[in-house]
Amino acid sequence: MGAALTRYRVIAWIVGVVLILLVVIGMPLKYGFDNPVVVETIGPAHGFLYMIYLVAAFDLSRRADWPLKRMLLVMLAGTVPFVSFYAERRVTGWLARPADRTPEPVAG
Repeated sequence: MGAALTRYRVIAWIVGVVLILLVVIGMPLKYGFDNPVVVETIGPAHGFLYMIYLVAAFDLSRRADWPLKRMLLVMLAGTVPFVSFYAERRVTGWLARPADRTPEPVAG
């Protein structure tokens, strides 16, 4: 499952960054300055990358045996700016083996 998690994490970050570029730079240029070049370039790229994100999220969810609701929520995370980063951290936390986690400091 480690390779599936790595694939998901990489594509989640890529989709998140491309979506932020589209929303923060592309949309203001298109609607505020009548310059659609960024949206015309990044929009289709985001659509294609989002399809890869869906496949990676589905693959990971089947390997991790997630319920349908969790799988759908993780898949939808790629459609809202910044949410794919949050979802990636949550998914990593859910699937990290105890040996991979940094131990919590003990207050003494």
